Amino acid sequence: MIEADSTNETLLSVRNLVKKFQVGKSVVQAVSDVSFDVRRGRTTGIVGESGSGKTTIGRCIMRLVEPTEGEAIFEGEDLFKASGKRLRALRKRLQFIFQDPYSSLNPKMKVADIIGEAIDTHRIAKGAARRQMIGDLLERVGLDRDHDRRFPHEFSGGQRQRIGIARALAVQPDLIVADEPISALDVSVQAQILNLLQSLQNELGLTTVFISHDLTVVEYLCDDVVVLYLGRVMESGRAEDIYGNPRHPYTRALLSSSPLPDPERRRERIVLKGDIPSPISPPSGCVFRTRCPDAIEACAAVVPPIEEVGSNHVVACIRHRELPAWSPARNLMKETP
Repeated sequence: MIEADSTNETLLSVRNLVKKFQVGKSVVQAVSDVSFDVRRGRTTGIVGESGSGKTTIGRCIMRLVEPTEGEAIFEGEDLFKASGKRLRALRKRLQFIFQDPYSSLNPKMKVADIIGEAIDTHRIAKGAARRQMIGDLLERVGLDRDHDRRFPHEFSGGQRQRIGIARALAVQPDLIVADEPISALDVSVQAQILNLLQSLQNELGLTTVFISHDLTVVEYLCDDVVVLYLGRVMESGRAEDIYGNPRHPYTRALLSSSPLPDPERRRERIVLKGDIPSPISPPSGCVFRTRCPDAIEACAAVVPPIEEVGSNHVVACIRHRELPAWSPARNLMKETP
């Protein structure tokens, strides 16, 4: 697990998180013994393929789904044990940005009521002060103040996501969980929303858990990265270490498939064989071994422990010491005409 940096206070510490779902007669373990820290004022990226458990982790943190085991220590208090009035009070400090801006806004409510709902629930402002606050929030996310009189169907997807961001900011939260907030948007709009999130991070000092399947997006926005595969942490650390010195074969494979800004260069691609296994019947030992280009027989027998490989940099791979050095610079090739 990543320990808190001496210069950054840990706001949220997730430890040994397990989430199981009952699917018919089978039990699906969507998240298996996941631990990581979220440092105040920084953005922590949780990245992995579809089915890796990243959205489930975000929803467990928010208590939108109930965790099976583990703890989430938020400023000394376990979120997973809170209930009743205490849970409602904590939810004021934790906000969620949903993946789909079309279904996450009530179509029967005007924007003023969508944003104002949380303000009213937590008794933050009334009357003129409430209207002023809603207008300020709309302007902060790049919309006009008079947009508060419109309904969601009158906006584009990107504008709806801006409304969702304004709603999350309305209660001045300590932590925001953003679940793939650009994946449902047109490519031309995605960069605008990323730039908005980056700007808000810089202006407000937000602490964010950013969930994504795209390592390129995570590299742009995140300070720390947790790489997941089939509900387990494969590697985690500071972004500069994950991108500059990846130690897990899965991280290297994800990076090798990321596009480069230089059209004349491409990465040496690491192709993963097969599909991600079913969480109903995961592989023995290392869950990544069935697709790993570096797997050996022992990988089927041993669940790799989390090992520290640098300051705040950990990896779960029994072969990480044997793998050749890897860096983005040495894995670039010129495009052949």
